Amino acid sequence: MSFQAGITKHFSLVSELYFIRKGGKLKSNNPLTGNASIFHLNALELPVLARVHLGRFYVNAGPSITYTMSGNRKKDGKSTKILFDKSSGAFRRFDAAIQVGGGFEFPVKQKRIAIDIRYVHGLTDITHEKEMYNRALMVSINFSKAWKTNPLGRR
Repeated sequence: MSFQAGITKHFSLVSELYFIRKGGKLKSNNPLTGNASIFHLNALELPVLARVHLGRFYVNAGPSITYTMSGNRKKDGKSTKILFDKSSGAFRRFDAAIQVGGGFEFPVKQKRIAIDIRYVHGLTDITHEKEMYNRALMVSINFSKAWKTNPLGRR
């Protein structure tokens, strides 16, 4: 779900809310678990981005917050649910980050298709014991339809 408010012809604010699955694979002898392991985190993410339009290209940047709903960890062939409390090995539910990226829009009739690429740099340590931060490269394809009138535009 996304909302883009055009402030000027070349500048807008974009707010989004989406489900994202984060995670990663750690090799053996890593500083976090020692053993090879796989993490998956299921979360809702809410970025608020400032976007500069350069013709069909755009660049955007801004903060985002994430609420992690659930997760699992696979280690030594055994899968366990990740806990979100203050116990040993537990994770934090909330995460703050900065997103930067850009994209390209293709007009198709009265709709738009955009290819968007972003880097997400987590600012919050998501565990209680060891330092672990989310870092991600996101690629998405967005379909949208322009408003008939801009509610924030000049009348």
